[in-house]
Amino acid sequence: MLPLNASEAAVSTFLLIGIPGLEGVHIWISIPICLMYLMAILGNCTILFVIRTEPSLHEPMYLFLSMLALSDLGLSFSSLPTMLRIFLFNAMGISVDACIAQEFFIHGFTDMESSVLLIMSFDRFVAICNPLRYRSILTSSRVLHIGLAFAFKSILLVLPLPFTLKRLRYCNKRLLSHSYCLHQDVMKLACSDNRVNFYYGLFVALCMMSDSMLIVVSYVFILKTVLGIASHREWLKALNTCVSHICAVLIFYVPIITLALMHRFPKHTPPVAMILMADAFLLVPPLMNPILYCVKTQQIRVKVLEKLEKLGLKSK
Repeated sequence: MLPLNASEAAVSTFLLIGIPGLEGVHIWISIPICLMYLMAILGNCTILFVIRTEPSLHEPMYLFLSMLALSDLGLSFSSLPTMLRIFLFNAMGISVDACIAQEFFIHGFTDMESSVLLIMSFDRFVAICNPLRYRSILTSSRVLHIGLAFAFKSILLVLPLPFTLKRLRYCNKRLLSHSYCLHQDVMKLACSDNRVNFYYGLFVALCMMSDSMLIVVSYVFILKTVLGIASHREWLKALNTCVSHICAVLIFYVPIITLALMHRFPKHTPPVAMILMADAFLLVPPLMNPILYCVKTQQIRVKVLEKLEKLGLKSK
């Protein structure tokens, strides 16, 4: 059994990667990346502020939306430091400890976002399939307990990852495949037996995929209920309440599944395409979720516009 600090005896730093072949224009690439991060942070903070300050939005659907915003902020702040260091300053190096800490937070918030999307699908299931008992099933205290339970689950699920990575020995190989640290990427650099990391990483991935399967099951029941509604207008109204969530699910899971397939068939995938998809995985969901919910959810949109009008009047 290797000691916990065995990695320090060999490699002390890893090298992250930007976009190969475009190192000379990294400073220009950093401009849209910075704008995307700023918009994602501003959008999610706005969602949290509006829901926090408006008593009319203290309902299960919006409380779950605030959990999604917190997960998006966590993803943004987890990947922000290394991506900006690379594209702004061409600083590729990262210590082993910092890399392992980053992968813990990235995987933790990724699983948390997956869990929140699952909870939100359950919320839509109850709202459409059992509307008369919606408020009695999803009380404020129950929503809080559900959120805390899934957050605790996400932490416990990924907590072994940094310890198992720290026990590995890293020799010679230092170059990672992305501009941030992922468990499977760091694991490949080890020169000692990493079977425990492989199987536990696979278990974590299967847990996340089980979330997506349960989301599909919930929408099968939702669709079954909606198709039984006689009124075409009510049918459209019921489906319209799910559009934002469906888009959020697609925006989150499509990059993850695509990236997994790219890693599975690397010979048929250009390295640049893999890097861009990996960056989109952490950049796009936090950016697009606030936009989706502001555009498609009237209550959120109205309250955001009201807050902006008040700020405008105060500035005058």
